[in-house]
Amino acid sequence: MSYLLNHDDLESLLLGACFFGSGGGGTLTSARSLLAQFHAGDYYPRAQVRVVSVDEATDGDTVMVAYLGSPVAINGAHFPQGPVGAVIAVRERLAREKRTLSYLAPPESGALGFLVACLVAAHLGLAVIDADGAGRAVPSLPQLTYAAAQISPRPAFLVSQSGLRVELDVEPSEGENGAQSQRQDVATIIDQMMRPIVSQADFKQFGGLAMWIMAPAELARALPVRGTLGRALRLGRELQAGRLRSADELVNYLALQFDVRARPLFPQGTFVAAEAESRNGFDLGKITIRAGDRLCTVLYQNESLLVWDSSRSSPICMAPDTISYFVEGDGQAVYSNGDLLLPDGTLNPALLQRKVTLLGLEANPVLRERNGLILNSFMQLLNTIGYLGPYVPLTGNASTAAGSAA
Repeated sequence: MSYLLNHDDLESLLLGACFFGSGGGGTLTSARSLLAQFHAGDYYPRAQVRVVSVDEATDGDTVMVAYLGSPVAINGAHFPQGPVGAVIAVRERLAREKRTLSYLAPPESGALGFLVACLVAAHLGLAVIDADGAGRAVPSLPQLTYAAAQISPRPAFLVSQSGLRVELDVEPSEGENGAQSQRQDVATIIDQMMRPIVSQADFKQFGGLAMWIMAPAELARALPVRGTLGRALRLGRELQAGRLRSADELVNYLALQFDVRARPLFPQGTFVAAEAESRNGFDLGKITIRAGDRLCTVLYQNESLLVWDSSRSSPICMAPDTISYFVEGDGQAVYSNGDLLLPDGTLNPALLQRKVTLLGLEANPVLRERNGLILNSFMQLLNTIGYLGPYVPLTGNASTAAGSAA
């Protein structure tokens, strides 16, 4: 059933989406900068967003819309001009084909990913679909269900905040959209081509992306991970109301309300250090948590990808499983990697005295399919940060029992 979101609803949505984003999906800082301008006026005709289910999205075509680039670089944006420009380009292309763009789909679960889709929809009078391409945030396009479902990525539009438009129409060697392997390759090629583009001066490390245009008949296979905006909204409301005060309460809530299995990865500890740099549209870094004599290190590329425990000889959690922070005490309880840092890349000192629990959430089965495009893409990414072993799912990792030592 469709429903409407107003300004207050979107603030709740951001908090829940941040938790499910595995440390990425954009920062709360950047999302709130955009949300602060969300009121009825010249830019937004109405300060409401209509959300529909996959089954309800039958009155026109859908396109995925997002910001692509460094979450920290996006922090200063006040209006989603780049994503709006990219969606307008898609709408114009479809109009020439006598087709109508009616819906937007978020790329992933994350504060910025959900909010951008909502704000662009509000500006252009479209609706947002209550689903996304992963149920967590991801660092690259081949890790989304749109790519795994072999939705044609042609054309793809990337638009800067100032309006510079780039169209990528990568033509495969077989047919209009290519054979199965080539369609997957095209999504990878587009991702690899876009990263250097957003590094150019006109883009300033980020841009608005619109790609994967879908007819109603394609949505069922493109969006198997559903109800993700709704669950983020509900969790966010609980967090705002202060009804989840501990990691145990949160774990129980996730299990009872969403059948999401979460578990502590490391004993409750404190943040002690952070390192970060922005390069090729990514924020690269690591976060360190201490509990007694043990150190926990989270490695991330926008999103958290790998967790090491100093008492273990192998990682205790890895993507595509989700890695999330829950910080107890007064104040904000959930953070992305970028939100933990000051503008100079150092750890926010306000967090040093607060207790944090690192939680692992089992990924949706479509992300863990053996030899599937999504899992293979994650494993290739893990290889680049030094992990050369196999994927060990959260449920199969004996080291995920918090507090146990080898």
